[in-house]
Amino acid sequence: MFCWSYAKDWSQLRPQIEAAGAVGPIFVSIGDQDKLLKFLELNPSISRDSIFVDDLQMGAYTAVGFGSIEDTFKNPPKDLKLKTPTIGGLGAWMNYLGNVMELSPVDRKTKNFEGVKRLGGTFVVDGDDVIYQWSDRLPGDTPELVDVMKYVTA
Repeated sequence: MFCWSYAKDWSQLRPQIEAAGAVGPIFVSIGDQDKLLKFLELNPSISRDSIFVDDLQMGAYTAVGFGSIEDTFKNPPKDLKLKTPTIGGLGAWMNYLGNVMELSPVDRKTKNFEGVKRLGGTFVVDGDDVIYQWSDRLPGDTPELVDVMKYVTA
């Protein structure tokens, strides 16, 4: 639910991002082509050209150092402030709840739930340089979009 809300919020900022001469947002998720297509069907405000799906080996997530929920529970942050997801009212919540298992990054063959435990993050990249990075500590622990946009529009 948090990733749906976060992706929707960022997608609404796409005109401002493009007006600043930047490209994005670009989303990376864990799953497969079928899960991606279902997600896009349920979230029409998110453009297909703005999302990449990492397979269940999670190479992209590992390469950038994203952790898992289990890491957070070992060392819980004291300043954690989770935002309430805004996915679009009761109908959207029902849509989410009715599809969450089909969309979750769980290996259909092995039933491995590791993908569900992975955390994400937010980057602003300028050429080869990462000028902003945020690593989520729990689902919903995301930066304020207005703060990130300062890096995008700088």
